[in-house]
Amino acid sequence: MTETVSIPMWLVATLAALSVWAVLDRILVPCVRSLIRGRVNRMVDQLNTRLQLGIPAFHRTKRRVLIDRLTNDPGVQEALAARARETGQSRDDLLREVEGYAREIVPSFNAYAYFRIAYRLAHRTAQFLYRMRLGYADDVALSKIEPDASIVFVMNHRSNMDYVIVAYMVANRTALSYAVGEWARIWPLAALIRSLGAYFVRRQSGNQLYRRVLARYVQMATEGGVVQAVYPEGGLSRDGRLREPKLGLISYILSAFDPDGRRDLVFIPVGLNYDRVLEDRSLLEDLEPGTAPRGRVRVSINFLHFVAKNIGLMLRGGWYRFGYACVNFGSPVSMREYTRVRGIDFRALDAVSRTAAVQQVGDELLQAVAAAIPVLPVPLVATVFVRQLGKRLSGLEIKAHVQSLIDEAQQAGAYVHIPRADRDYAITVGLRTLLLRHLVDEQDGLYGARARAERALRYYANSIEQFLRGGRPGPAGGAGEAGSAP
Repeated sequence: MTETVSIPMWLVATLAALSVWAVLDRILVPCVRSLIRGRVNRMVDQLNTRLQLGIPAFHRTKRRVLIDRLTNDPGVQEALAARARETGQSRDDLLREVEGYAREIVPSFNAYAYFRIAYRLAHRTAQFLYRMRLGYADDVALSKIEPDASIVFVMNHRSNMDYVIVAYMVANRTALSYAVGEWARIWPLAALIRSLGAYFVRRQSGNQLYRRVLARYVQMATEGGVVQAVYPEGGLSRDGRLREPKLGLISYILSAFDPDGRRDLVFIPVGLNYDRVLEDRSLLEDLEPGTAPRGRVRVSINFLHFVAKNIGLMLRGGWYRFGYACVNFGSPVSMREYTRVRGIDFRALDAVSRTAAVQQVGDELLQAVAAAIPVLPVPLVATVFVRQLGKRLSGLEIKAHVQSLIDEAQQAGAYVHIPRADRDYAITVGLRTLLLRHLVDEQDGLYGARARAERALRYYANSIEQFLRGGRPGPAGGAGEAGSAP
C-alpha cells in the first residue's frame, strides 16, 4: 500500500491541463461572465433612462436565441420547403444551410462595446479628422415621433466615415444598426462589427433562400424596435452625385409593415457632406476607363500611403484637418400616415404593385435625402472652378461667384454652412483646402484649376448641384449661417 507509483510525464501534463481547463470552464469563466453581464445590464438600464430611444429588448436577447428564432421562422421554413421541392435537396442539408446564413447575419450587440469603446473612438476620430457640425434637425417633428416607433435613418453614402459620423451624432439618442458588406467579414473586424449591432449582407447574392433569411432578420429587427440606418444608394458615390436607389432593405421593411400594428414605421432622411472625402481619389479611379477592380492588397497599399503622407505633413507642421463634415436630419416620414393617406397596405399588394409602391417611397425618400445634404465651403469653391474651367480668377472674382452660389442655394431651400457666420472666411477656408490638395494653383494673385484636377473638382461640385440647377430638392430646414457643434 505504500509503494511508489510511477506516472509518465505526458499523463501528468495531460491531467494538469484538464484540471486547469475544468477550473476555467466551471468556475472562472462563469464568474467572469456573470460579472460582465451584471455590469452590462446595469449600464443598459442607465442608458435607457438617458437615451431618447432606449436599447430594445431585441438587442438584449442572446444571439443563440435570435439565430434559433430566425432559423425556425415560419417564413424561412416555407422558403426552405420550396427550395427542397425545387432542387430535391434534403431538408436537413437545407436546414444547415439556413442556420449558416443566420449565424452569418445575426449580430451580437454589446452595449459596453458600442457606448464605451466605439463611441469614444468615433468621437476622437471624427473630431481629429474634421470640424464636425450638426447643421439642421427638424426637432419639432422629431419630438412628435411615437416613443415605440420603429426608426430607420435613410442616408446618402459619401464615405466610409459616414458610419462613424452618424453613429457619433446620434449616440446621445440611440444606437444604430447598419448593414455591412462582405468586405468586413475578416478577423477580428467581424467580431467587433457584430458587437456594435451591425449585420452582414451579401450584396450581389441571387440565392433566394439566403435573401429570405436576410429579409426575415431585417423584419424581425424592425418589429423589435431596433433603430436602423440604410444607404438606398447601395454603395459609395463615385462621381459625387446621388446614385440610383437600390431598395432591397427598404422593400423588406415595408413588405412586413402593419399600418394598424403596435409600432409605427418612421423614415428619417439624413444628408451628409464633406469638405474632403477620404476615399475620393480611389473612388475617382474607378471611373477611369479600363481600370481594373481594386483588390484588398491595392486598397491596403493606398491606405498606408495616405496615412504615411499625412504623418509626414504632421511632422513638418503642414497638416490641417480635412475641413468641415456636416450632417442634417430632415423631417421624418411616418409610414402609418403615408399608407393611411394613400389607402394602401404593402402586405396586401401583389409583387408587381408592391415593387411599384416601394419604388415610389424610395424615390420620395431619396429626394428628401438630396434636400437634406448640406452645402459646404469646398463644394461651393469647387463649383466656381468647374464653371470657369480654363480661366484664372482673382480672389475678389472667386468671392463674388461664391456669394452668388450661396444665395442661389439658399433660395432653393439648402442648408448652407457658413463657418463663424462669415462668408469671406468660408470662401478662404474652401480655397485653402483646394490649394493644399493641389487641385487649384495660384500665380501672381490669380487662381485656376490644375490641368488634371477637373474630375476631382466636379466630384465635390456634384454634391450640391441639385440646389443650383433647379433639380429635385425641397426645403431641408432653411438656410443657416452657422452650424451648431454637436
